[in-house]
Amino acid sequence: MPILIAGTIDFDPARAKAAIEDGKPYIEASRREDGCVAYNWALDPLVPGRVHVYEEWRDEAALAGHFRDESYTSMRDHLGKYGLTGSSVRKYRCDAVATVYDEEGRPRADFQTAAATA
Repeated sequence: MPILIAGTIDFDPARAKAAIEDGKPYIEASRREDGCVAYNWALDPLVPGRVHVYEEWRDEAALAGHFRDESYTSMRDHLGKYGLTGSSVRKYRCDAVATVYDEEGRPRADFQTAAATA
């Protein structure tokens, strides 16, 4: 079952961009891990110092492996050096996945499309 990680991390606005740019080796390492589907950290264009976190992992075992990997522990230590002021990051277990648009190109909020999977 896929697991998503999503949230925000707030830094000293003068140092947030450097935190992400200098963290590039850790981000790249995480993306290479077994079970990593997506891994991205991005600056918020409207809130100074805010970074949005988005990760997708194949399953719980892949996420557990990430937490044991040096890329995770190194990134966590790295971020603490850039004026961290707060964070709100959560994990979500996904029981269904489907495309946003159906076969006719219409956006759908439900999961009753042929592309839905458990």
